[in-house]
Amino acid sequence: MTPEFAEAGAPSLPLHVVTPEGLEAAKAALGAEASGWLEATGFKADAGELRLLPDAGGGVVGAVVGKGTERARRRLRFGLAKAVAGLPAGVWRLEGDLTAAERAEAALGWLFTQYRFTRYKAGKERGGARLVCPDGVDAGRMLAMARGEFLTRDLINTPAQDMGPEELESAFMALAARFGARTAAVRGDDLLAQGFPMVHAVGRASPRAPRIMEMRWGEAGPAVTLVGKGVCFDTGGLNLKPSSGMNLMKKDMGGAATVLGLAQMVMEAGLPVRLRVIVPAVENVVAGNALKPKDILTSRKGLTVEVNDTDAEGRLILGDALAWAGEEPCDLMVSMATLTGAARVAVGPDLAPYYTDDAGVAAALEAGAVAGFDPVWRMPFHDAYEPVIEPGIADLDNAPGFGFAGSITAALFLRRFADHPRYVHFDIYGHTPTEAPGRPKGGVGQGARALFLGLPAMLGL
Repeated sequence: MTPEFAEAGAPSLPLHVVTPEGLEAAKAALGAEASGWLEATGFKADAGELRLLPDAGGGVVGAVVGKGTERARRRLRFGLAKAVAGLPAGVWRLEGDLTAAERAEAALGWLFTQYRFTRYKAGKERGGARLVCPDGVDAGRMLAMARGEFLTRDLINTPAQDMGPEELESAFMALAARFGARTAAVRGDDLLAQGFPMVHAVGRASPRAPRIMEMRWGEAGPAVTLVGKGVCFDTGGLNLKPSSGMNLMKKDMGGAATVLGLAQMVMEAGLPVRLRVIVPAVENVVAGNALKPKDILTSRKGLTVEVNDTDAEGRLILGDALAWAGEEPCDLMVSMATLTGAARVAVGPDLAPYYTDDAGVAAALEAGAVAGFDPVWRMPFHDAYEPVIEPGIADLDNAPGFGFAGSITAALFLRRFADHPRYVHFDIYGHTPTEAPGRPKGGVGQGARALFLGLPAMLGL
C-alpha cells in the first residue's frame, strides 16, 4: 500500500479548518447557509470535529473541521486526521489560518490515515478522500517519511510465523535491491567462524537460523551506521516469559523494522550520505542447546558477558552488531531496539527515549522530532551506574540485579560495544496500544522521522 497526495492543481473541495475562538468569524465568512447549518448541528470546532457543507440539492460543496483549543492540539497529534474518515471520496484542499507546521502535520497525518494491514484479512478500504499537498509543504519529503513508516508498520505487524529471521532477511534484501544497495549476510554456524558469538548464542536454539545482515548505500558524504535489533520472537529463553509477556513479542524486531523504515527514507530522499545498515536477526526460544543463565559469553569485541537473564537477549545481539559497526570509522552511529520494559515505565508507549553524549546530536534530534511530529525524550548515559553492569566474574552483566534504571543500565551496556563519541541509542516500544489519529492500533515507527529530519544538522549537510 502506497501513500499518496492528489495531483497538484486538481479540482478540489475546500476543507475549512476552524478554531473554537475563531468560529464566529468563520461562520460569517462562510455565509448564512453554512453558518446556519453549523449552528443547527451544534458544531463547536473541537479537534477533528467534522461537518460536511451541503448545497441546495444535497450535494457536498465543502467541509469544516475543528482544530480544537490550543490545549487540545498539544494533547492530540494529527488531530485533523480524525476527520479524514468522514470525508466523501474526492480531492480536498486545506483552507484556513494554518501555520507552516500545522499544514505539515495535517499533510503527514492524512498520509498516515491511508495505512491498512490487510495481509490476513480484507480490511476496511481506505477512504477515497485525497489531499492536495498544502502550499509550503515538501511533498517528496512527506511521502518518503510515510512510505518508510508503512514499511516499518508492515514488518512489525506481521506475526512471527511469517516474519522469522529468514523472512526479515528477505525484506532487508528486497529494500536494498530497490535502491541498488550492496548487501552481505552471515548465517547459522558461520556466525561463530566470522566472529558473531553472541548473535549465535541467542539464536542457536531455534530451527530458524540466526543471522546478521549488512547493507551499504551511497558513495560520498558523511558515514551513517544504523543498527537495529531483530529479535523476531522472544519467548524469554530459559528465563521463560509468562504468556502475557509473549503476546506482543512479534514486535521485538521493531528496532530492525524502524531502521529499515529510516533507511528507506534516507535512500528515497537521496540524502548525500554513506549509509550502512546492520541487523542481527534471531528467535529467542527454548531447546536443549539454548543459552543458559550464568553462561559467560566472549563477544566479538573481546568483552566477556555473564548472562544473568536469557530474556535480556537483545543487548547481546546488539553488542556484536555494534562492535562490528565500530570496526570502521563513521560520523554517526545509531542503534534502535525494543529493549526494556523500564523505558515504558519511564515514558510510556508514545515517547521514544534516546541516549547520546553529544549535545549537538541531541539538539538536532529534538528539532527533527518537532518537525516530524515524532516525540522523543533524552535520557542520560549516567556514568555513576557503570559499576552496576560489572558483575565481577566477567567484564559485563547483561541483567544486573540493581532494581532501578533498567533502560539506563541497558544503554550503558550497549555503549561499551559502540565506543563512539557520536553514538545514539533509542529504546523504543514500536507499538500503538490504542487507536489514535493516523496511528491504528499495532506496529508503529518511533524516532525514525526525528532522525531523518535531524540528519542534515547532525552531519552538516
